[in-house]
Amino acid sequence: MTAISISARQGVPEDALSDGAAIDLERLCGAPGDGIRVAPAVDGIERIEARLHGKFFEPHRHDTYAIGVTLGGVQTFQYRGESRFSNPGSIIILHPDEIHDGGAGTEIGLRYRMMYLQPERLLAALDETDRSLPFVAAPVVGDEALRLAVGEAVMDLDNGIDELALDDILVRIAEGLYRHAGTKDAKPGKADKHAVLQASEFLRATLERPVGSRELEMVSGLDRFTLARQFRRVLGTSPHRYLLMRRLERARQMIARGESLAGAALETGFADQAHFTRHFKRAYGLTPGRWASLAVAGQSCHQSFIGL
Repeated sequence: MTAISISARQGVPEDALSDGAAIDLERLCGAPGDGIRVAPAVDGIERIEARLHGKFFEPHRHDTYAIGVTLGGVQTFQYRGESRFSNPGSIIILHPDEIHDGGAGTEIGLRYRMMYLQPERLLAALDETDRSLPFVAAPVVGDEALRLAVGEAVMDLDNGIDELALDDILVRIAEGLYRHAGTKDAKPGKADKHAVLQASEFLRATLERPVGSRELEMVSGLDRFTLARQFRRVLGTSPHRYLLMRRLERARQMIARGESLAGAALETGFADQAHFTRHFKRAYGLTPGRWASLAVAGQSCHQSFIGL
């Protein structure tokens, strides 16, 4: 399944729940096409996409945070004694052990993606200065930064989440929950530039293979979540994003030199050419094949210019 936009300003593809991947719930609710898609397991996180009509879930409660985004229709539920509504693009945040139900608020039905995050996973991502779980009283919020973090967690339900990417996602989600819980942010403190630069140097030297969080902990001397916060503070991005962009830069140079797309993908540590293409297009706005044709055309024009 291709990654989809969760912005309310953009259209949402209709093929996100394929017939082969969906769990058929028609017998339970009587509405054709209803289903729940469950993503591969990620440590401490469950991810789903649901498409449903009418009132679907009876009152229940989880022992996890339920954090997600409405993709289509209106999501409605009872939470802490009030009726709540979530429109496309809105973020839903349900605290552990809070009773709620759920369903579609209009006849057109509902489509949403949700992640169920174990509290201990969130605690590990919180700053050491405050270890209490943040409680967000308003279960429906508009927050672009948090939407992007949640979107990265649930955009690709066919695969797991890269370890370095998950570290950064959890830190950003924790920071978003802090903001909406009204918890005062801790003072930033002094940036550990030396540790960050050691980590970035290691990443640049290790483009051809996956890099684990434990490796960066050993190189930098910081735990993975502290490094994620420090890395963003010093270099403005996450270790995962930094590594990804360095890989794409090298691949782009290889393609410009005439090397094959498959070879560039393999030499720069991507799982396969489809994985490489998806990230290349997301970073540069065009496919590697299109980039290759433009690079060849540009080189031909340059040579013709020299010959004039």
